[in-house]
Amino acid sequence: VQLVESGGGLVQAGGSLRLSCAATGTIFSRYDVGWYRQVPGKQRDLVAGITSTRDTMYADSVKGRFTISRDNANATVHLQMNSLKSEDTGVYYCAVRWGVLLPDGRENYWGQGTQVTVSS
Repeated sequence: VQLVESGGGLVQAGGSLRLSCAATGTIFSRYDVGWYRQVPGKQRDLVAGITSTRDTMYADSVKGRFTISRDNANATVHLQMNSLKSEDTGVYYCAVRWGVLLPDGRENYWGQGTQVTVSS
């Protein structure tokens, strides 16, 4: 499985970014997919996930601001991030897993990560 993220960058607080992740090498529609965020010195935290049946979950810190979606035809997952805050800054990693995504990221396939920086 190969995952390639895009869409990160620098944005002012209150702005928006849209992350995308393209998957190859797997039957994408059968996997749960999601996004984790990591800041220096801390573990990766699950920010948003979407199951193969399109159930979604969000970390409390991003509820109402972030929206995850998937396009199985193109094997892509997106994360629309609105009303960005400085605390949203970090490296965002796309992940897929056969089964429910776990907070600790066990058994995930990972992308290379994309930096998101929100300036206050």
